[in-house]
Amino acid sequence: MSNLNKAMLIGRLTKDPEMRYTPSGTAVTNFSIATNRWSSGPDGERKEFTDYHNIVAYPIGKRNLAETVAQYTRKGALVFVEGRIQTRSWEGQDGQKRRVTEIIANDVQFLEPRGAGGAGSPGGSAAPARSGGPSHDDIPAPDDAPRDVDPDEIPF
Repeated sequence: MSNLNKAMLIGRLTKDPEMRYTPSGTAVTNFSIATNRWSSGPDGERKEFTDYHNIVAYPIGKRNLAETVAQYTRKGALVFVEGRIQTRSWEGQDGQKRRVTEIIANDVQFLEPRGAGGAGSPGGSAAPARSGGPSHDDIPAPDDAPRDVDPDEIPF
């Protein structure tokens, strides 16, 4: 039997992405998103809960996903992230064992038009609907960009 490790999330960035470079020069961008869900609380009332997810983006093939995400997203931007779940552990400087679970992104799609929801570069332009290192000429005009996704319209 085969195994499957796949995560698909739609949420908003909780802070601006942070890009750094490995010693070999590979770009790595870390960001986190918040997703909301509804459930019954301890008192039986329906309540909204928020989950936070750590995301890591690397260059994938010829796509410069790490740099695209760092350049075109900001705190509050609505994104779709597809990737795999990875847990890693290490020993901290204080000798304590640390552990983190993160999503290693295979794709990040920007779900808002330019300048909406906190997305966009300081100049006010945001990224195209799909990441992958497009030139500025490939960036769609606001009328061509994807719109917000209504959670009630998602079929899953």
